Amino acid sequence: MDANSKPHRADSSPRWLDKLFSVRIFGPVVSTYVRVVQIVCEEAGLSHEVVPTPAHAPSNRHPFGKVPVVEIDGLELYETHSIAAYIDNAHNGGALQPSDPAQRAAMERWISVGNSYLFPLFERGLVMPYIMHRYAKMDLDKARISKALPDIAKTLSFIDLEFQKDGAWTSAGFTLADIFLYCILRGVESTPEGSAGMAQMPVLPLWMASCRARPSIAATAWPDEPVATEG
Repeated sequence: MDANSKPHRADSSPRWLDKLFSVRIFGPVVSTYVRVVQIVCEEAGLSHEVVPTPAHAPSNRHPFGKVPVVEIDGLELYETHSIAAYIDNAHNGGALQPSDPAQRAAMERWISVGNSYLFPLFERGLVMPYIMHRYAKMDLDKARISKALPDIAKTLSFIDLEFQKDGAWTSAGFTLADIFLYCILRGVESTPEGSAGMAQMPVLPLWMASCRARPSIAATAWPDEPVATEG
């Protein structure tokens, strides 16, 4: 290793290197974007902890009241895309980001699509009503779900059709796009309507299962989430 280079732990490197890096993630324990950061940390071999911090809590330091906020390398970072790219670049050799410009653009497009279109649609129309029902004991907002289901079904079909293409993103291996999309779709899969809709897709369930078998995703499973086992 060059004297001026930064230590980086590959899979074969000793576990003691974990202690060189510590990441604190401030946000809810069950959160789409907190989990994105957790998975990227796992991929980079970084030890990490989630400090439970609701978005509306006075202790939340995000300037726009979102989550997560992350402490790493003496820095305080916010905005999940920026955080994930920093961790991958600084501690994982950019392994989750394709070097080919076309593949990189496709990855960035999918992350943007996920954050700008998929997450708001799924979260507001399906996931949040169930969260409020399960954890806040509120009546299930069936009207909101019914109104959103046609758009959700159309969007799931769009994703599945794109997955069937041999495009730049799918040929680039496991990237940040996979991590963002898996975490977004995991919330959908946790609802009865979302699970039923995804099960009708020819490719999407297979892709979800392949992601779930990845050690970084299995290690960050939410409570009651199925974890892949060998055999």
